[in-house]
Amino acid sequence: MLNSCKLLFAACLVPAVLGQTAVTEITGSSPTAEIALSSATGTWTNPPAQTPSEAASGTRTSSAQQPAQTQPCNLHVEFCARRYSNITYVGAHNSPFVGGGNMAANQNLDVKAQLNDGIRMLQGQTHRMNQTIHYCHTSCDLFDGGPVEDYLRTVVGWLRDNPFEVVTILIGNGDSLSVGNYKEPLEKSGLAELAYVPQERNIKVDQWPTLSEMILMGKRAVVFMDYKADEGTIPYILDEFKYMWETPFSPTDENFPCTIDRPPDQPKNDAQGKLYMANHNLNTEISLIGHKVLVPDTDSLNQTNGVSGFGSLGLMANNCRADWDRYPNFLLVDFYDVGSVFEVAARANDVEYNRPCCGKRKSTASPLVKATDSLLLLPTLAILLSIVL
Repeated sequence: MLNSCKLLFAACLVPAVLGQTAVTEITGSSPTAEIALSSATGTWTNPPAQTPSEAASGTRTSSAQQPAQTQPCNLHVEFCARRYSNITYVGAHNSPFVGGGNMAANQNLDVKAQLNDGIRMLQGQTHRMNQTIHYCHTSCDLFDGGPVEDYLRTVVGWLRDNPFEVVTILIGNGDSLSVGNYKEPLEKSGLAELAYVPQERNIKVDQWPTLSEMILMGKRAVVFMDYKADEGTIPYILDEFKYMWETPFSPTDENFPCTIDRPPDQPKNDAQGKLYMANHNLNTEISLIGHKVLVPDTDSLNQTNGVSGFGSLGLMANNCRADWDRYPNFLLVDFYDVGSVFEVAARANDVEYNRPCCGKRKSTASPLVKATDSLLLLPTLAILLSIVL
């Protein structure tokens, strides 16, 4: 049964489906939002969300073609009629690993702030700790982001508070556990109930539903897992590399080539029919007693997360567009609140960039600066050494 929120949203779409002339106005984004709808004689044609050629080429549906509706989907009215696969989303690399003076941190703001700011893809590595799956960076001794269930419960709470938003979650299975180990945290958190399951496996880039269709279905979370996914066992945890490929990860090369890194040996003609993710989180090597360790290059963040110039996110997005005839679906970044990552995505999506960024940090000091305090740095270095030795 459709709840009041879905009925409200459906009222915006039904006139288009029926071919009626309609003027629709929605105020507010909560389930109690008011709606006014009027119909007149005559007809108008709502254009398809996207043709296969548009999906393949990365062409965005013009907002001028859409019905007069003001309720946005994923922050933009234009996105409601676009396929999930025809949008460029900003993703938080290692979303759960937030600040605190730890050199292994990749974000300044917690997941709720990330979502409020516009992050729509959440990635993180998981490990088992005392029979419970946690978000941990390389090792739970290095950075323990807490139980996966707790993190996902926060995400689900946000999704329920924001009923017109669709979020992607990429789970890194760091211990290569069987997928059955993830059933409990996903079900107990409530995420399983919201997770989208494709009607056909191995759907291509032009076969994904539109955001409005996903919202009306109540399936507003797309969950991928990099290794050991088994859709026959848990259908809502999608095998990442059946649907998506990635550019090189943990990059230290400021050129950020838009080449296929995972899965290896991916034929280009197969890759063209899949989603793809641009890993754009620059790392730098530091030497610890003769051992090299990668840490985020925080000194270069403004340029790395910038709109233009060498090494910028904007340049990589444009290079990917030139190489693959469409922009990346996901732009995975560190410390998204530094630089202009949302402006890059807005340009790729051909929508207006009109939102301020971002939530406030608990401290204005950068993670690298904070880590230079010897009292904070020494424990982290000791753990890093224990891992690499």
